[in-house]
Amino acid sequence: LTASEIAARRRIHNTHPIELDQNIRRLAETLEDIRVVLGDKPMFITSGYRCRELNDIVGGQKNSAHCHGLAADFICPQFGPPRAVCRAIAESTIDYDQVILEYRSWCHLGLALPGRASRKQLLTISEAGMVVGV
Repeated sequence: LTASEIAARRRIHNTHPIELDQNIRRLAETLEDIRVVLGDKPMFITSGYRCRELNDIVGGQKNSAHCHGLAADFICPQFGPPRAVCRAIAESTIDYDQVILEYRSWCHLGLALPGRASRKQLLTISEAGMVVGV
């Protein structure tokens, strides 16, 4: 969940600090639960933890859950298109803070910070901006 082609190309050290180990573990466990919901199909994680420098380069939000080790972007082509993946997560019992269909190309999963309640937001980001619902 820390590998990044952009970080490698730019020689950015994207290893998470040890204090985020618990968050990364929680994210990995949630992704495994999602994999089960998706029929045990392979998931391809395109982005997980991002250090601040990497997050800035990719245009991430300043308060991105990626920087806390609590978000991942992924696809699961054998299950279906990203919209179907997002809907399956939203209809499951998985605890999530945000599920975002981003540019009709991938699913973003964000978990709540420790001690905070999950908002269960289901959103879509398109070229026109963010809207509620998938």
